[in-house]
Amino acid sequence: MAEHNDFGKIAENYVAMKYEKNGYTILKRNWYHSPAEIDIIAQRDGTLVIVEVKARADDNWLPPELAVNNKKKRLLIAAADAYMDMNSIEMECRFDIAIVIKKKDGLAADIITDAFHPFELG
Repeated sequence: MAEHNDFGKIAENYVAMKYEKNGYTILKRNWYHSPAEIDIIAQRDGTLVIVEVKARADDNWLPPELAVNNKKKRLLIAAADAYMDMNSIEMECRFDIAIVIKKKDGLAADIITDAFHPFELG
């Protein structure tokens, strides 16, 4: 596996642990609904949380949250709808973006809660 893929998995594990430490239940990891993949599906307090993880080896690139463009958002929304339909889930759904940067002394994560809403895309 390529080094960037390894770091992507490390970043996803790191984010999943952060959610679990904050009382979330991780329902699925790397759930596919072609052509989209949801990195983490979590739940807490009656809210389903769809998490897109963006990992960077340093912070000298385009801000990772900008990598979640409208096309990616639409794919995540469609995948979330499919997951909810397939599992007969009727609850609030939130979309988070977790940004993980590799630092000299470890990882740093910033979670953008409620990062976007389906109605914003028209």
